[in-house]
Amino acid sequence: MYDVFFIDDEPDMRLAHEQSFELEDISAQFFPDAESALIAAKNDGLPYVVVTDICLPGISGQALLNSFKNQDTDLPVILITGHGDISMAVQSMHDGAYDFIEKPFSNERLIDTVKRAIDKRQLTEENKQLKQALKANKTLGPRVIGETDSIQNLRDTITHVADTNADILLFGETGTGKELVARSLHEQSSRRENNFVAVNCGAVPENLIESELYGHEKGSFTGAETKRIGKFEFAQGGTLFLDEIESMPMQAQIRLLRVLQERNIERVGSNLEIPLDIRVIAATKVDLKQAALEGTFRQDLYYRLNVVTLDLPPLRERKEDIPALFHHFLLVAAARYKKAATSLAQTELQVLISHSWPGNVRELRNAAERFVLLGKLVQLDGDSDNTSTASSLAEQVAEFERSAIEQALIECGGSIKDTMAILNLARKTLYDKMQRYDLDKENYKLG
Repeated sequence: MYDVFFIDDEPDMRLAHEQSFELEDISAQFFPDAESALIAAKNDGLPYVVVTDICLPGISGQALLNSFKNQDTDLPVILITGHGDISMAVQSMHDGAYDFIEKPFSNERLIDTVKRAIDKRQLTEENKQLKQALKANKTLGPRVIGETDSIQNLRDTITHVADTNADILLFGETGTGKELVARSLHEQSSRRENNFVAVNCGAVPENLIESELYGHEKGSFTGAETKRIGKFEFAQGGTLFLDEIESMPMQAQIRLLRVLQERNIERVGSNLEIPLDIRVIAATKVDLKQAALEGTFRQDLYYRLNVVTLDLPPLRERKEDIPALFHHFLLVAAARYKKAATSLAQTELQVLISHSWPGNVRELRNAAERFVLLGKLVQLDGDSDNTSTASSLAEQVAEFERSAIEQALIECGGSIKDTMAILNLARKTLYDKMQRYDLDKENYKLG
């Protein structure tokens, strides 16, 4: 598949831009007319981006736009226009053109526009695949994303121990992805067809933790009106994930140790032993060995849990993985909220990499969701300013203008006519400003 189809009836234009694309390593095919481009698309498939002059012999660039859009509504088409074609170009934007460039234009302007269109196309394709998977109720599977040494070692260890019965202890700061790793261990084991049951030990009241974990019989205590199956029993044949194990009360730790050693439980109010076939994965954000020395965690339980320990590095120690992680969360959020995924500007990417990420991967995921919903990178916790390295009056005015247009588009569900009315703008003026701020009406349509 070619990156670009370039259609222009002037041989000098085709030759000049052929050299420009070669220098930028962009694969392109050049055509003197729309008819030959349509034949190539039929025989070889559509490219990522189409660049076409509006005034062509035979089929016009505007008609070519409509033809390509009928084949693929997501195909970015960039129009080349003369001065007299501006009104036609604005109408073409209304008909779905990605952008238009007025003659004369520089190679840099063309290449920059094409690269942005290619990025948009790639994101759209990945987003489409993700949506199809979600629509078909296919799980993406819990993935540990990253290429730093610490993450590659973590993936290798998961692969080695996943399909064993060994209990696992996960150690990492809040937000580093301990539950994702636990789910990955479960999904890569022979227990994957049975339940994965997660319990946050810090969220269960101390007087209810035994009932929550082991269940109870009817009438075993005040309020026990029916029999209840506990988390251990519900995880039978599968995996039980005990998060924040360090917050478990000392008395509950004693019983947990016995259950882990003997692999059977008794419901509260019963003398009947129930054999267990489960795997236990515990997670903590504190040094359990130190906690045991300080007397806040049972030493024997620590050694029982510490068969295999997996350390999850904080995000600040693997910043090389931030672009890939943000891209993944961007696609997931775009599919969830049914919005188009747009690529980050280089300055925005630098903001992400320079941030300290106290909330780790969880904070990065939230930043990606806000980026999809708001169309921009908003201020991160602890950063005085991450949206721009400058704060001139012109930039502040531009940011206000962009926000006002975006808010109007949201309120009008992407309707250009209604947005024009709210903002009291002419159609051409609105389209010019939307182009300047990279706003696409399709991103704001309801449904």
